[in-house]
Amino acid sequence: MKTTAKIAVFDTTLRDGEQAAGTRLGSRDKIRLARQLARLKVDIIEAGFPASSPEDFDAVRKIAQEIKGPTICALSRAVAADIESCGKALAKAARPRIHTGIGVSDIHVMGKFRDERYGKTLEAKRAKLVVQAVDAVKRARNCVGDVQFYAEDAGRAEPLYLFEMLEAVIDAGATVVNIPDTTGYTVPEQYGQLIRGIRDNVPNIARATISVHCHDDLGLAVANSLAGIRNGARQVEGTINGIGERAGNAALEEIVMGIRTRADYYGVSTGVEPREFFRTSRMVADLLGMPVPANKAIVGLNAFAHSSGIHVDGFLKDRQTYEIMRPADVGVTGSRVVLTARTGRAGLRSRLEKLGYQLSRQELDTMYQRFLVVADKKQEVLDEDLAALVHDALPPAEQNLKLEYLHSYSGTTAIPTATVRLLVNGKPKEGASIGDGPVDAVYKAIAGLTATHAKLLRYDIRAVTEGTEAMGEVTVHLEIGNRRAMGRGASTDIIEASAKAYVDGLNRLG
Repeated sequence: MKTTAKIAVFDTTLRDGEQAAGTRLGSRDKIRLARQLARLKVDIIEAGFPASSPEDFDAVRKIAQEIKGPTICALSRAVAADIESCGKALAKAARPRIHTGIGVSDIHVMGKFRDERYGKTLEAKRAKLVVQAVDAVKRARNCVGDVQFYAEDAGRAEPLYLFEMLEAVIDAGATVVNIPDTTGYTVPEQYGQLIRGIRDNVPNIARATISVHCHDDLGLAVANSLAGIRNGARQVEGTINGIGERAGNAALEEIVMGIRTRADYYGVSTGVEPREFFRTSRMVADLLGMPVPANKAIVGLNAFAHSSGIHVDGFLKDRQTYEIMRPADVGVTGSRVVLTARTGRAGLRSRLEKLGYQLSRQELDTMYQRFLVVADKKQEVLDEDLAALVHDALPPAEQNLKLEYLHSYSGTTAIPTATVRLLVNGKPKEGASIGDGPVDAVYKAIAGLTATHAKLLRYDIRAVTEGTEAMGEVTVHLEIGNRRAMGRGASTDIIEASAKAYVDGLNRLG
């Protein structure tokens, strides 16, 4: 097959990806990641769900205003207020898109719309939802010229009803129709046939682009997406690293490299810059606190590693014996970048920019001071250390609490004790506490100084790099009432990292 057709790549890391349990991106982090997605050259960035919260509205608004190149998309339900919120958030986007839709499977129709105001029978409810979908698309078209419609749970929908719904929304002005396998229920042959069926049975389908959006509950999201492309879909949706609700979404890096590596089979191409995949992957993992498994396809640390004697021998004789793509194709250099205390600001800025971080002069100064402290302790600072340091040195804009001093004491026969000095709204406060261990003592001391009663839902610790001098990164999930936040801290001292993570979480709960 000749590579002719272009596949539009729709990235929903900032929206569907952020729905992964235990994750949350603030406005500042979303903008930073959106910049990197623009460097990756995805065609569409789904920036968020503006009606879900003031913070998400603000993030979408800022991304729409700042990011140039990709289409900026915002999600809504088929609800007037949601659509109007999208329109306002996207007002300054050069290329805005509203993504609205409704459930189409009988399970969704009878479950989510069981109220009799939608009709008393399945047939009546179906008819009502078609009208509601059409109204939503028309309302969205009054705000923007590019409207995408999602037929939620299309993978389990009755095909004839799905065809009817799609025909109606295309007539109403939908430019893209999204066919989500919302629950990851389908298999490649079945999903491919569904896309083929839409092409064959929706009379006006030529007026819209078919998009595929697959989830990974059965581990088939990428395979299903590629089957959809093979059968005529010309837009593919997914997330970096495959993050998302439940088992996640289709991993965009796997889809794009699948298309690129097997262009002979799929006969299509994308405009994505694959050499940005590795740094994008690491940025997503860092911002969301979800490390990439070593055996992850394309971007895992072992994706281009060889250890078996037979494999190593064959690889050294001819790379192609055991590699179907080059590490450099996805931004893996294979070399280790080492920075030391002798590295100046210019060198640090250059390396941070290569990793995708654009810092202001003031932020760079702050980062440089933290870098020197770590470099003196470690002698050498790696890329992974820098990623952790960025978030440790550049906390949320509203920093009501700041850790100034920490001392902890513990041992096999000693009672764990911690002394902490905090700046609380600029005023120093000191306190001490005992606990079941040094971390518990530190957290109790901080809680006492701040008069907060945050519940610690989760505590994770990991070594950012190897060796006894490795940077340690701590991630905590805190809850106060119905509000939750994730806090992060990094240091070569794990007690200090734990304290920083707890303070960061309290600042985010604000």
